[in-house]
Amino acid sequence: MTLPWKQLLLLSIIDCLAECLDSGSFHGPRWRMEPGDLFIPVDSIEEEATLTCDAKGIPPPQYRWSLNGTLINLELDHRRRLSGGNLIIRSLDRYQDGGRYQCTAYNTIGAILSRRASLQFAYLDHFKLHTRSAVSVREGQGVVLLCGTPTSSGDLSYAWVFNEYPYFVQQDNRRFVSQETGNLYIAKVEPSDVGNYTCVVMNSITKGKVHSSPTSLVLRKDAAKGSVVTLECFALGNPVAEITWKRANGVPFPSKVKMKYSNAVLEIPSFQQDDTGGYECVAENKMGKNIATGRLAFHAKPQWIQTMRDTALAIEERLHWECRANGKPKPSYNWLKNGQVLITEERVHVDNGVLLISSLNLSDAGMYQCVAENKYGVIYFSTELMVLASPPDFTGNLLRALLKAKAGTIVTLECKPQAYPTASILWKKGNQPIHTNDRITLSPDGTLRITNVTKSDAGSYTCFARNRFGASSTTGRLLITDPTRITQGPVDMEIIVGESIVLPCQIACDPILDVFFSWAFNGQLITKTDRHFELVGGRTAGDLMIRNIQLNHAGKYICVVDTDVESLSAVAILIVK
Repeated sequence: MTLPWKQLLLLSIIDCLAECLDSGSFHGPRWRMEPGDLFIPVDSIEEEATLTCDAKGIPPPQYRWSLNGTLINLELDHRRRLSGGNLIIRSLDRYQDGGRYQCTAYNTIGAILSRRASLQFAYLDHFKLHTRSAVSVREGQGVVLLCGTPTSSGDLSYAWVFNEYPYFVQQDNRRFVSQETGNLYIAKVEPSDVGNYTCVVMNSITKGKVHSSPTSLVLRKDAAKGSVVTLECFALGNPVAEITWKRANGVPFPSKVKMKYSNAVLEIPSFQQDDTGGYECVAENKMGKNIATGRLAFHAKPQWIQTMRDTALAIEERLHWECRANGKPKPSYNWLKNGQVLITEERVHVDNGVLLISSLNLSDAGMYQCVAENKYGVIYFSTELMVLASPPDFTGNLLRALLKAKAGTIVTLECKPQAYPTASILWKKGNQPIHTNDRITLSPDGTLRITNVTKSDAGSYTCFARNRFGASSTTGRLLITDPTRITQGPVDMEIIVGESIVLPCQIACDPILDVFFSWAFNGQLITKTDRHFELVGGRTAGDLMIRNIQLNHAGKYICVVDTDVESLSAVAILIVK
């Protein structure tokens, strides 16, 4: 029968694909280097920025980039270009180039997405030019001088100049500069504090520095009171308040917790889940005390605790993958195939970190990624799915051309072709299909088992395997032999030193069997190198001749008979006088 040319072409493509996958010559992309966040000073926008992206794979991967979820058309973009997988941007523009970038690596097997990397431009604008109103406070009371940080991007640090540069306000138990807001806190104003105060803001990325207009601090007679309490806990009052901290649950602070700036700052290095809970800041002097409470919660970006492996499954099989990540808050999941989001439809079921695909087909092959995300980060795990499709193939697993078995024993014939999907199996003896009974069983994997075999079971056995892509078979011959018997074996004897004897070992066996004789003396195999011993006899005899017997030849002699289907032995004790 001839197959239509389209079917022949499909089978040849499937065969080629199966061979390539089996040999391991192709595999999907795997990340060697993913892009990292970049912070670029605005004053260096004439320079180039490089976002790294490098993956391995066979064939070698190609790359594409997206900005804020939109694919970058590099053919139409004269400022952006690829170098390998790296994205190089020249003539940087603060408004066009800032955002979140993501790299995609792809080859003929599939595609994977990188982590998202942000490109930000660090800058620090000048303070608005206006005269600041004077701040008046009564001696002995507290005051807060507001910095009013200008618009910026990048990590900032703050300091205050008193009257004129370079006289900076020194922090002590009365004065505190918040590195969160830039504000200057003075717990108890003294006459020496009167003067002009200038807020200095520094950007650690751009190295830029700007100064506010001066704020005058003057003494007044009317009272002003207030307090500011955060994890930077600072209180106003006269006498200067003493600040202490405690946990709401009464558990003592671990040794890692540090108090700084006269206890105005509670520092908890390496914040962990155990550090969460309520905290109390107590400010107290002889006039009274004030308590502020707050609660710390633990947050962490996702980290993998369960992932998948590269998987090769036969067409029509079922795929089950599951990924899990920890994090605070609990991460959400989605799945990507070749960089595209998977949704539940028909054969595909996506449920949180579980991916199920029923009845796989060739189009399901590719690169898959599990994505875990919470408000503090997103992580990707990549794996490859190979879908195998091929007709049955017995290469390397043929039936033995000739199998011999002793009557009354059990014979097992395995039929294990390589086939995707799994092949259906049919056994024949000669031209007749084999039917199971109390002696003949057929297991689900195609293995044929015959118990208590007889001469009638001898013959030619063929295993036929078939699936949707084709069929194949393998044939072997089964011979059933009569049991082998030792017709004359050695007997116990007494012998005199110097004499020679023959210990007999003769058998009756099926003529189709190959027979091998060997002897052991006191547990050691006798070899031809010992001149006292010689093996004599024909095909069915393996007698042992012992010449010029000595006292050390006394002991236990065993004749061992090995055939294709069984092993026998006979024992004799030799006494030498």
